[in-house]
Amino acid sequence: MDKTTILNYKIAFRLAILTIGISILEGGFSVYFGSNSYNLTLFGFGIDSFIEVISGLGIAHMVLRIQQQPDSNRDKFEKTALRITGLSFYILAVGLVITSIYGLFTGHKPESGLSGIVVAFFSILLMTILIYGKKYVGKILQSKAILADAQCTLVCVYMSIIVLLSSGIYELTKFPFIDSIGTLGVAYLSYKEGKECFEKSSSNKDCGCEKC
Repeated sequence: MDKTTILNYKIAFRLAILTIGISILEGGFSVYFGSNSYNLTLFGFGIDSFIEVISGLGIAHMVLRIQQQPDSNRDKFEKTALRITGLSFYILAVGLVITSIYGLFTGHKPESGLSGIVVAFFSILLMTILIYGKKYVGKILQSKAILADAQCTLVCVYMSIIVLLSSGIYELTKFPFIDSIGTLGVAYLSYKEGKECFEKSSSNKDCGCEKC
């Protein structure tokens, strides 16, 4: 393996670690501001971000694996991380659906949507940069696994867009049900992520996020 290839694998690994770091910060801010402003969509997004950290550890491990053995299959560590992540997403989805239904019946509304707008904006910006970085490195290395990871990161962007829309609409209109509707959107994507994790854990498929 030449020096350029080794360097690109190092970049791919650093991008994976950066994704973990951003997910931790994203989760911390979202949970804090979501709980303080009673923004259910933002709070659920924060929990999802913390679950993404587990997935991120598996991705970082995957990059190291394919650097050493490019044609190797998913190992036990990655499959275990995927199953834990998938189960966590399923539990989150159920919790968010119940919370959302309760919010719809009680007319729940957040105190403000401003924090959701700010967090979602920066999340979309940072995750988009990461996606392009992963795609660039993945194409150079001709790695389907790294390119698939970039595709899967798009789900985080979709979720951020839901937070941005629900928080923005509430801030502009004060429509009381939009937060609960946004929470259902986050729940749906969490379910899709959970399903994807279990599909990957039972096969050597890189990613099926193009279905999302």
